[in-house]
Formats: sequence, C-alpha cells, structure tokens
Amino acid sequence: MYTEFYGLLVLIIFSVILSAVISGASYILGDKQPDREKVSAYECGFDPFGAPGRPFSIRFFLIGILFLIFDLEISFIFPWCVVYNQISPFGYWTMILFLVILTLGLVYEWLKGGLEWE
Repeated sequence: MYTEFYGLLVLIIFSVILSAVISGASYILGDKQPDREKVSAYECGFDPFGAPGRPFSIRFFLIGILFLIFDLEISFIFPWCVVYNQISPFGYWTMILFLVILTLGLVYEWLKGGLEWE
C-alpha cells in the first residue's frame, strides 16, 4: 500500500545512523583539553572580556546584517529559477524588479562605504 515511501524511510534511517556515527566519532575523537587559543574570542569583532562600558565598533554588525540581507535573496531566487518556465510574465517582471531594487541597494551601500572594513 505504501511501497513508494520505502525509499524515503530508508533515507531517513540512513541519515539518522550517519548523524549518530559522526556525532559519536566527534565526541570520542575530539580534544577534551581546550587551550587558551580555543576558548578565546575569534571572528567576533571585539573582545567580550573588556570593560562593559567601553565603546566598540558597530561595523561588524552592519556587515553581518548586510550579508544576511543579500544572502537571503537566494531563498527567493532559487524557487523562481526552478519554476521559471511555468510562471507568467507578471511573475517574471516582479522578480526582475526585486533584483533591480536589490542591486540598487547594493550599489548604494557600496558608494556610501558601508562595505569598507576600515
């Protein structure tokens, strides 16, 4: 009756077993003695152990937000590409308008220096 779902069941079982094996191997083979370099702050833009009232650069957070904005466009472009030959001209031009607005936003940020780190 549900023979078409056996492949899906096998895939789920395989992925659960593979995840368990990889997680177990990571736990068993992982380094349990963290050194100073491993527990130090890295790639966070500022030292979190400094004085709490000390001002810090907001540039890292601005770049992170811009990355999220321009990275999330992929979640709109991918489905559009999948059904590209099935959509109406309205859907096509709506997506083109979205991409134009996104490109104009990127150009604006670039010209204003929002992507410069220093």
